[in-house]
Amino acid sequence: MRIAAKYLYLAGEDTPLMNGFVEVDDEGVILKTGKVSDPLEEDLWIEGAVVPGFVNAHCHVELSHLKGKFTRLSGMAGFIDQINSLRDSSSREQKIRCLENWMERMWDSGVSAMADISNCDDSFAVKASSPMYTRTFIELFGSEPQDCGPVMEGAYRLLEKARRSGIDASITPHSCYTMSPQLLCAAAKAGLESGYLSYHSQESLQEEDLIRTGTGELADNRRKYGMSMPPVRGTSSLEYFIDTVGGPATGEDAHLLLVHNVCLSEEDAKAALARFSNVYWAVCPMSNLFIHNALPPINLMRRLGLKITVGTDSLSSNDDLDMVKEMYCLQSNFPEVSLGEILRWSTLNGACFLGREKELGSIEVGKKPGLVALCELDAEGRLTAASYSERLV
Repeated sequence: MRIAAKYLYLAGEDTPLMNGFVEVDDEGVILKTGKVSDPLEEDLWIEGAVVPGFVNAHCHVELSHLKGKFTRLSGMAGFIDQINSLRDSSSREQKIRCLENWMERMWDSGVSAMADISNCDDSFAVKASSPMYTRTFIELFGSEPQDCGPVMEGAYRLLEKARRSGIDASITPHSCYTMSPQLLCAAAKAGLESGYLSYHSQESLQEEDLIRTGTGELADNRRKYGMSMPPVRGTSSLEYFIDTVGGPATGEDAHLLLVHNVCLSEEDAKAALARFSNVYWAVCPMSNLFIHNALPPINLMRRLGLKITVGTDSLSSNDDLDMVKEMYCLQSNFPEVSLGEILRWSTLNGACFLGREKELGSIEVGKKPGLVALCELDAEGRLTAASYSERLV
């Protein structure tokens, strides 16, 4: 089958091939690409763009039952309060039906792979039966030092259950503000040794205040619930993470994903790059706007050459799990960034983080990335508010 389009985005280039075609076999493997001589002779012509399947680099699909239940602009402390009160507001059966529906919707809209956070086993069977590739990050919480051992034991049991289900999985820490230093270190070590770690980093100023000065709404929230406080360091939360994890050790070549990065500074970014050899940076703009009306410093990240990826986060902090909406949000707020560059973040960079770049992330002969139509582009080939995606292969 040959699919042709006005804009064909191939192997991560910022500039598309104009009036290009891609030929695939019955299994979706790329056989050939090239320029179209006559659009009428092609099996399928797309007036917009054809792009490789997306990689959703950060999602909590098991929270899909929470769609529409959260108050916007609550700040991180208010968001945590809502999670604590609403996480179990649906039955297990309702949760599974919701996450199954959204897994199907993501696949149909062109998501070929996902880095997903799990706190339980609700999503395991659905992921195992999905055509989408997933890596599940078994995320840990625990503010009390004495709970580190039992929490880690439970994590390894859940990890074994994920592997028996037939899905790739890793243990991972949540964040600096929900974990004792002991649990943060133990969970990070387990993730790094597995080769993959995903960590919520610098999502809000409240997080920074907690670590720098022990003050602010997150600090008040922990005290309200009688939780132990992380050490006051006078440094950023990312520097605290780096120091807590320690120097180069087993897993130093692991793929690390730092998620959100709203408060990222140049100093922090350089410190992470000096400590980790394979660090990626996930942005979830719609979620950041939902919780605290802030966005990550995209131009700083670009200037430093950081490997940016794109995620949707969850339906507790987003109205949709739509990668095109995330890309359009980035384009609208950072119009100097080309669609091709945003697409690279949303496809190839995510595939590289997941270690799946030999199969996914770009349209190259021999790969099987999935092919997606981007529709309703403007006259210059940019996204519009009406843009949407649909899977072709």
